[in-house]
Amino acid sequence: MPFKFLTLEVADRIATLTVNRADKLNALNDATIAELGMAIDRVRVEDSIGGVILTGAGRAFVAGADISEMAGQTPVVAKGRARAGQEVFRRFETCPKPVIAAVNGFALGGGCELAMACHIRIASEAAKFGQPESKLGILPGFGGTQRLARLAGKGRAMQLLLTGEMIDAQEAFRIGLVNKVVPAADLIATTHEMMKLILANGPLAVALCIEAVDRGLEMSLDEGLILEANHFGLLAATEDMREGMRAFLDKRPAAFKGK
Repeated sequence: MPFKFLTLEVADRIATLTVNRADKLNALNDATIAELGMAIDRVRVEDSIGGVILTGAGRAFVAGADISEMAGQTPVVAKGRARAGQEVFRRFETCPKPVIAAVNGFALGGGCELAMACHIRIASEAAKFGQPESKLGILPGFGGTQRLARLAGKGRAMQLLLTGEMIDAQEAFRIGLVNKVVPAADLIATTHEMMKLILANGPLAVALCIEAVDRGLEMSLDEGLILEANHFGLLAATEDMREGMRAFLDKRPAAFKGK
């Protein structure tokens, strides 16, 4: 189905999902968040899609939530809005296919939260990050208080959340918020290169790596190690494991089938 606030293009098993409200710096209104949910659901089920690159149109990745929708919200509406956004972002985070954020510009508020819900973040040198919600008398509602501390540590997360300050791409890289910083002209090409490296690997192994890390973060070390061993055992029953092992011994590229 066509989207009003997004574009979704698929080529060579890579879906490029672009938030396309450039006149609003791609601010997330309720309709855009709903469309993001529909888009990630499509990515998850379509066999022709191996992974997704998420980016923004124009000079912003996503500059935040749409304040015009939020200004008059009641407590009940506010909580419902937060839970709806959290649920959509969680579907990105738990997607068994790799999701890479290509952060081309401002990633503030809900935009920073959306980037953090992706598995990997590659930033343009022009990118800016921040959680400025405290400046508006609110706090992040789409997972920012939880994911930022997990990625950057409690101290840096507290600083960014309480001050509402904006940081550049290099500082985001330094604190572990992004994986890589590249020149703006190289952003999409670099992101595609990384996605191709991932898609050359066994898709079942990639999916279970994502699940093991995501679920393991909420477990004790001993519980996480059991989860890892279980997944290791599951993969030993797959054709992909046998193909990967044979290909290594034969010194040839593996031809994985996701079985």
